[in-house]
Amino acid sequence: MTNARLKIVADQNMPMVEALFSPFGDVTLMAGRSISAADIVDADVLLVRSVTLVNETLLAESAVKFVGSATIGVDHIDIDYLCAHDIKFAYAPGCNAAAVVQYDLSVMSYLEPYWQHKNIGIVGCGNVGGLLLRTLKALDIDCCVYDPFLTNEDIPLSDFDSVLRCDIVCLHTPLTYEGPFPTYHLFDQNVLSRLNSSALLINAGRGDVVDNAALLRLLTTQPELQVALDVWSDEPEIDLELLNKVSIGTPHIAGYSREGKINGTKMIFEAFIDWLPNKVPIKPYEPLSCVEIACQCTDTLSDIILASYNVLDDDIRMRQSLLHPRETSGKATVASIFDDLRKTYPTRIQNDWTVISSDGKNFSDNQRYQLEGLGFKLRDSR
Repeated sequence: MTNARLKIVADQNMPMVEALFSPFGDVTLMAGRSISAADIVDADVLLVRSVTLVNETLLAESAVKFVGSATIGVDHIDIDYLCAHDIKFAYAPGCNAAAVVQYDLSVMSYLEPYWQHKNIGIVGCGNVGGLLLRTLKALDIDCCVYDPFLTNEDIPLSDFDSVLRCDIVCLHTPLTYEGPFPTYHLFDQNVLSRLNSSALLINAGRGDVVDNAALLRLLTTQPELQVALDVWSDEPEIDLELLNKVSIGTPHIAGYSREGKINGTKMIFEAFIDWLPNKVPIKPYEPLSCVEIACQCTDTLSDIILASYNVLDDDIRMRQSLLHPRETSGKATVASIFDDLRKTYPTRIQNDWTVISSDGKNFSDNQRYQLEGLGFKLRDSR
């Protein structure tokens, strides 16, 4: 690689990507789903999100030598092909874990306001599931964890059936098709039928971990089961009948906090800097600002969580756009609407950048313990 300016093709929905990468090359921004082999023939660097499938078909005729994915998962990346062709790869594990946990807590707070008194099952205890577990344990909440790749030396584990019996079940596995524990359709008709009839199932991991067709059949006969889906089979062409049946439906935005998206870009930028032949010091990033939310000291924990981020807003936006669209002159497709909901997603601030202020009274010791355990900053008269 020479010192000439690089040609960089990047997903247009990655925050800060142009500001960070443009000093090192000419950055072309594109819609992630539309990036094709023709677009990257003479590119040196490809920066993507989960909507771009990176494989031999895309890369075979290109000059790409660095691929960065601002995502926590890699099921859209053919890593074997990259390794075989000496293409450097970097991704962003854990970049938006706090945002996904924030999503989980908002779903619980809306659908099960007294979720602190429920037992919660976690399937998959990596970056996201692990952070969810630590958050819940900090609040002394009863948890069951199933992850066949961990041992009891790592964390206390439960068997799969114990997790299925929980009041709330959260899915945070990668999507895998092979190996001893594939997760594709892990929650098939048989497993779904073993959930408690009044349970809450949250999938903010990968859409095909749940058999969506089987889930639709179950919800048709067992409507008391509560389901929150942020990820779907066949995205962006999701099943509108299933959207109409679930309790909460959102367009794959669980990790879409301001901080989560920025972290993803930063992590692949730092890997890119490390890949360059001439090492360049990374300049300090612009500091982020906090937001402040005024609450009453009589508010419940769920009230305060929803005041910070209410998942219902995202659900309403999605249903209005996909199930009750306004008449337009054009013919927008389900896929284009789904992608537009993601592209135009409003700024969401994580708990750790949120200040909760009281109404002139002091938070109780228990409130302070709980809110600080969730990452909030507090401001009262103390």
